Amino acid sequence: MLRSHFGIPHIATGDMLRAEIAAGTPLGQKAQPILAAGHYVSDEIMIAMIAKRLSQPDSRRGFIIDGFPRTIPQAEALDGLMDELGRHFDRVLYLKVDLEELLRRLSGRLVCPVCQRTYPPGTAVCTADGSGLVQREDDKAEAVKPRIEVYLQKTIPVLDHYRGGGLVSEIDGMGTIDDISRQVMAAVTTSPASPLAGEVRPRSGRGGGAQSAKSA
Repeated sequence: MLRSHFGIPHIATGDMLRAEIAAGTPLGQKAQPILAAGHYVSDEIMIAMIAKRLSQPDSRRGFIIDGFPRTIPQAEALDGLMDELGRHFDRVLYLKVDLEELLRRLSGRLVCPVCQRTYPPGTAVCTADGSGLVQREDDKAEAVKPRIEVYLQKTIPVLDHYRGGGLVSEIDGMGTIDDISRQVMAAVTTSPASPLAGEVRPRSGRGGGAQSAKSA
């Protein structure tokens, strides 16, 4: 939604890692068993990957980061990278979802192997290209549960890191897609800075996800 509305790239760190795995790169070979076990790759790898992505021309007007940062050290490293680039966050969106519902959504989520769009359980094919949907290894219940446990321990404190700067907007993630979309747009468009930026999302929880925006 935000990607198409503002014409800025959606940078999903998980998708970038999976692309490396599919391509069989050294990074992908290193990340594959870590992701399959429901764990996170090192901060150094993630920051280097994000820095490379943000150097591309399409991110100059802004960007949305999804799935990162997940820990305080990651948030601090990302802040340092943004300082180096002369950029700043506009908004952090925290999508609050009950833990039981979060587990249900994540463990049943399906993905298009071609475009990486995600779909709820029961969806047969991708609406964009007609491809059959699959379930990722890291979205199966045995991998999702430890991810949620790590989230509760390490990702929730990231919100306090950004609340200090007045950047966090809480979104009720239990409503309909239209309800959530309206809340997200209202939060981003009332941000003190331009919404043409990027977003960072530590995800999960009452638990929920967080998105944040950065602009030049």
